[in-house]
Amino acid sequence: MREKLNESKAAQMGLVAVLVVIVAILFLGKGGGGSSASGETEVAEPEVAVESSEAPAVATATGMGELPSSVPQTKPLPGRFTAAYDAGGTVALLVVHDGGIDDKYTKLALQAVAAVERVTPIVVPAKQISRYASVTVGLDVSQLPALIVMRPKALSHGVPQATVAYGYQTPQSVYQTIVDASYTGPEGGAYHPG
Repeated sequence: MREKLNESKAAQMGLVAVLVVIVAILFLGKGGGGSSASGETEVAEPEVAVESSEAPAVATATGMGELPSSVPQTKPLPGRFTAAYDAGGTVALLVVHDGGIDDKYTKLALQAVAAVERVTPIVVPAKQISRYASVTVGLDVSQLPALIVMRPKALSHGVPQATVAYGYQTPQSVYQTIVDASYTGPEGGAYHPG
């Protein structure tokens, strides 16, 4: 086999073509990648904090969305989650994959920010995501780690709202997501530089 590859240009070109196809499938088959090379975090929904080892944040899609009013569910949301939400605080739900390095650092960032801000952090392994279906289904959580930040109950006017941020998060990006979730100022508005 090796001799055939060394002697035949057609066999070499065929092997290169197969390798190119495999690489394309690996990189493009996962939804076009999952992170931004620029280090910016895009909005999708909930967020998380990171440890002190600072590296650029690499995350994907985040945004604000309302949760559906009815989701087929066999069990109610866990008590800690509902108690924190009903108390009127900000709830940060982080869904992680066990063993992922970005999951580990995002968890540390969330814990660092939650210790300073009035936030209830809840870290859930991916295998338990179904316990939070009424939150995660409405946000269409599709990647891990996923940081979901619930807007405080008093600010959502009776309609639960949350944001989600995917991928590695720094303490700064987690903090900003939490601040955004409890923002009460004007929305939209034109920007007029000084």
